[in-house]
Amino acid sequence: MTSPLETEGAGPSVVVDDDKDAKKVPVPPQLEGRSPGRLMWTRFKRDRTGVVSAYVVGFFFLIGVLAPLISKLYGKNPYTVYADERPELFDSAGVPIQPNGGISGEFWFGLEPGNGYDVFTKLIYGIRTSLMISVSVTLAVVVTGVLLGVAAGYLGGKPDFFISRIIDFLLAFPSQLFFIASMPVVVSLFVSPRDETPTYVRVVALICVMWVLGWMSLARILRGTTLALREREFIEAARVSGASPARIIGKEILPNVVTPLLVQATYLLPNFVTIEAGLSFLGVGIIEPTPDWGQMFSKASTELVLQNDITYMFFPGVSMIIFVVAFNLLGDSVRDAFDPKTAR
Repeated sequence: MTSPLETEGAGPSVVVDDDKDAKKVPVPPQLEGRSPGRLMWTRFKRDRTGVVSAYVVGFFFLIGVLAPLISKLYGKNPYTVYADERPELFDSAGVPIQPNGGISGEFWFGLEPGNGYDVFTKLIYGIRTSLMISVSVTLAVVVTGVLLGVAAGYLGGKPDFFISRIIDFLLAFPSQLFFIASMPVVVSLFVSPRDETPTYVRVVALICVMWVLGWMSLARILRGTTLALREREFIEAARVSGASPARIIGKEILPNVVTPLLVQATYLLPNFVTIEAGLSFLGVGIIEPTPDWGQMFSKASTELVLQNDITYMFFPGVSMIIFVVAFNLLGDSVRDAFDPKTAR
């Protein structure tokens, strides 16, 4: 005969039988609640494409941050004109004598035809310049989009009408054309056209132009999301309880727009990288001797390089393709992690 023996404070029940064998009754596992953030992180870690893309993107950012250290360990910098320092490496036209642009153990990615800059250090500093500008523009666009988009969606009425008309007006501009046309105008506000333009002025002008013409799509998305949220029950409950609009926006609405915000930010940054490179390629962005991704494309398209060193385009071209594709795949993975019902 068996009989349960329960002891207060002794944990789970113990069953004692005639053979004096004690067996513990198995306790069911405790259910642990997980926040939406932890669920999103769990889903993201299961996506191999997203994880690999995150590592690739992180590698590029690490290269940009550590560019001065890498250059120091490598023993060269992107500003040395080797055509003057070591003319024996070049022919009379300024083209490296060795094949493939002079790629060797001393110059890993070769030398640039013409001035003879070291391609490896110019590339890593170019990545640093492009990412610095693009990250700055993305942060400015996110802040502006959140402030205006959420405010328009929640407040409604005249604020919504006024902000929406500004968005519609700016979206009517052909952005690529106005990027090109606006750069000389913005630069002339800081420096006289007769004077040489400092690099920092060009950087500030690029950030300002891309910011002014780049925040509208994010603001429109956040406005639509906020319009849907403000009719929800928890917003009505907060409003009835006497919470101020600022508190409702900060405590109730902003946490619920994080998903579209993060997803859009992962698409905006590579877009701004290509825009910045395009402006530098056209000669209205960063110019020599400051290294830049787009400037390297511009150099690669010259007749001197095309006829004598076709491998010069390989390094900046492949690196930009890898970065943009990885960042876009990362954006898809972040979107799927937040909303697993979304099909790619």
